[in-house]
Amino acid sequence: MRHRHKVPKLSMDRSRRKSVLSGQAAALIVHGKVDTTPPRAQATQQLVERLVTMARKGDQAAQRRAYSILGSKEATNKLFTEIGVRYKDRDGGYTRLLKLGPRQGDSAEIARLMWV
Repeated sequence: MRHRHKVPKLSMDRSRRKSVLSGQAAALIVHGKVDTTPPRAQATQQLVERLVTMARKGDQAAQRRAYSILGSKEATNKLFTEIGVRYKDRDGGYTRLLKLGPRQGDSAEIARLMWV
């Protein structure tokens, strides 16, 4: 049963989904935007919102937890030194999701996830 499970399955098993979402979250933190399909963007958005809330706390336990999710020291450091400080006074809604239209190669819908 899927009671209270918020992340969609995205047609992947758990380990691949975890890897894809953490990679996209790290790319968003490092580069400031990421282009992907709308379902993946929404799932990544949920993960990133939780990570920024952890970064607003700023304690060592939150840093270790964020590193275990992201797997990148560069992304974790940027999350806690720049992004967490930038959104210290904001209560939520740290990211924006824009639909860009179909992709050239296979006509898949593309969405851009970026910071507010």
